[in-house]
Amino acid sequence: MQKTMSDPKKPRDYPTWPRRAPLAPPGEAPRKKYERVKDALLRGIHDGTYPPGTCLPSENELMRRFEVSRITVRQALERLHAAELIESHRGKGHIVQPLRAVQDLGRLQGFGEIMAPVGVAARSEVLGVARVPALGEVASKLQLGEGEEVVRIERLRIAAYATVSYDISYFPLDVGERLVEHDLAGVDIFSLLEDELGIELAFADITMEMTRPDPGVAKHLSLPDGAPAIRIERLSYSASDWRPIDFEYLYGAPQYHQFKLRVPRW
Repeated sequence: MQKTMSDPKKPRDYPTWPRRAPLAPPGEAPRKKYERVKDALLRGIHDGTYPPGTCLPSENELMRRFEVSRITVRQALERLHAAELIESHRGKGHIVQPLRAVQDLGRLQGFGEIMAPVGVAARSEVLGVARVPALGEVASKLQLGEGEEVVRIERLRIAAYATVSYDISYFPLDVGERLVEHDLAGVDIFSLLEDELGIELAFADITMEMTRPDPGVAKHLSLPDGAPAIRIERLSYSASDWRPIDFEYLYGAPQYHQFKLRVPRW
């Protein structure tokens, strides 16, 4: 029978954390005027004020709203364009683009690291944390005995206004029980492993495919009936002993994902 991490039979209590981390509050006021304009527009894109396919306010309107020059407005828009958050068309204005997590398959990155270059706040909604028996593929990948207990963490990964992926992660018990002491909603697990637990990650084995997710996964990702999802299996290893410590099933909504990889000729 599955035991939750709050099992009263356990000798010690586990901390609680918010199921959903809030959007990161804006920091100190930028010193440059164009940064103030850019950050305000970015917040509007993040919170859905300017959804994909719609136009940002005109340059003249932004000049009046923020009491800045046209050069300042264009500097702000150039930075949003460089982050691929808008496209500019003569006669049509500046059109908001769908949010995409661009993952470099040549690097092992956490979700927050992927979203940081475009200035998008990344967070999680923790759906469940449990201690469960490792069965089948989970036991094999983590090099554990069949039925040996592991920690299972289930999360939604959210960037700005969009649920980008649904993740199920498994950890050996000695790693997972330490991991749940920390902020699973607000911090990437890779960051927690390395910065809080002192476990440096070396590499990961990754496989990807398109699949038709079960109804529960599709609902989490707001996918229509029968729509495909990206399914990623990722097994990450520690640098000190090449031990497999993090096995994940990641389901992504295709419209929010893009992958890139540089490959040699030979």
